[in-house]
Amino acid sequence: MPHAAHRDWWRESVVYQVYMPSFADADGDGMGDLRGITDRLAHVADLGADAVWLTPFYRSPLADGGYDVADYRQVDPRHGTLDDFRALLARARELGLRTIVDIVPNHCSEQHPWFVEALASPPGSAARDRFIFRDGTGPDGAEPPADWQSKFGGPAWSRVPDGQWYMHIFAAEQPDLNWENPEVVAEFEAILRFWLDLGVDGFRIDVAHGLRKDLDPPLRNTYGGDSASLNSPPSGENHPFWDRDEVHEVYRRWRKITDSYAPPRIMVAEAGVSAGRLPLYTRPDELHQAFNFFHLRCPWDAGSFREVIDTSLAGAAAHGTLPTWVLSNHDVVRHRTRYAVPEGTALRGWLMTDGREPAPDDDRGRRRARAAALLTLALPGTTYLYQGEELGLPEVADLPREALRDPMWERTGRTVKGRDGCRVPLPWTRTGSSYGFGPGGSWLPQPGGWGDYSVEAQTGDPDSFLEMYRTALTLRRRFLGDETFTWLESAPGELAFRKGRVAADGRAAALECRINLSGEPIPLPVPDESQLLLTSAELTQDQATARQLPPDTAVWLTSTIS
Repeated sequence: MPHAAHRDWWRESVVYQVYMPSFADADGDGMGDLRGITDRLAHVADLGADAVWLTPFYRSPLADGGYDVADYRQVDPRHGTLDDFRALLARARELGLRTIVDIVPNHCSEQHPWFVEALASPPGSAARDRFIFRDGTGPDGAEPPADWQSKFGGPAWSRVPDGQWYMHIFAAEQPDLNWENPEVVAEFEAILRFWLDLGVDGFRIDVAHGLRKDLDPPLRNTYGGDSASLNSPPSGENHPFWDRDEVHEVYRRWRKITDSYAPPRIMVAEAGVSAGRLPLYTRPDELHQAFNFFHLRCPWDAGSFREVIDTSLAGAAAHGTLPTWVLSNHDVVRHRTRYAVPEGTALRGWLMTDGREPAPDDDRGRRRARAAALLTLALPGTTYLYQGEELGLPEVADLPREALRDPMWERTGRTVKGRDGCRVPLPWTRTGSSYGFGPGGSWLPQPGGWGDYSVEAQTGDPDSFLEMYRTALTLRRRFLGDETFTWLESAPGELAFRKGRVAADGRAAALECRINLSGEPIPLPVPDESQLLLTSAELTQDQATARQLPPDTAVWLTSTIS
């Protein structure tokens, strides 16, 4: 039975993230669409994934890549139709893939009918109460109601012609919804049922930690306490709009809805909260999973990775679940490039904080990205792969300024490029106007030589990222079902662990992973050549012909009792 067919498939699955505008374009308009995804879904299945997660494809003016939703029940014409979505679901089922879709409940588009009605209605009206409208402060209300800051730069408030202000944690085109309003609560429960009835297998919840706010007057200033970067925990406790206890009421209600379907559907939270608070989102009557951004942000250091892994496993185990593991997504610099820049580099949308471009060492980035993939895929839990990481794509650093689309670019006064560098459309073929992305061009320009990273170029090359990922996902299935995790004896700068238990008679029954995060080769204790399953780079030998694990290299072995 395929792993995705099991009731609890999500506990140790591999979920492939499709960034809607950039995966595949069937109609040639330069923008990714549902038919393009359907045509290319075999790639995801052949890779060995269990599910696909689609970023928003709903009707939207695309001020923020579709995360500004104007109609939660309709497909944006640039992405296709509801029939196209039904066809995608059917094709995914044929291939043995589950389908998870994004839900964006914290905010909507300024073009959503509710917000259009709110702008046309007077202060204090029922239409405005669906959002967070407030009078300003200072003379004539000319100052924002509080000092709250947008994640995209600048104030989290915009003023309307009648003098009131509305809140938006992100872009001004994304007004925040008021989750104290019963209409908002009922509407999103109906939206969930709409997509569940169509056959989706679950939801990724955008900004899951931001829905509920402390709106009691007077609004509390944060004095800079909301300045953490995207997906990072807010500073301090009892923040007025991040990670409030009341948000869990929402997910308890949602869990009853998803559990009412057979088989039950899953939910995963995007919640940029502290390691201590993250497990609260995965209590048995709330969500199934929460993204683990601590793993993504972890420096290249054995002690740091060990601490993150221990904390993640313990936090999840407290509520009977398993962690998720993430290396890249559509909001961060691709990890091949993050691992390539000098140690300690502070990246803000690819630009360093002092405005200089980092100088990446691509060979180091390549080695570390491959080793990190084997580390991540060996851990108990669910791995979320971002499209293109299986191709080893780097961040595109040299996008023309006039091509940038991320709202961060304008809201920061054109000082932070934003996230476009990790969103450049995928290369499928060696050549062509858009390297197989579609019959036309692409909404973001692809760099010259992008075809060298393509699926076509890497297929059949045993040294390629793609073939390493395909092999790893195939091998990984052999060790599913036993979630036992054990640290093994290791050298300084090395991580060594076993997933699963070893049979008492010594038969290999567990996956062992070793990764060298130091700067020197480490002896590799492998008595039997047959134990070697996969390496991220070639092993070396010393003068005594003993195997060694080179720096920035990981290895998978079948583990036996010594």
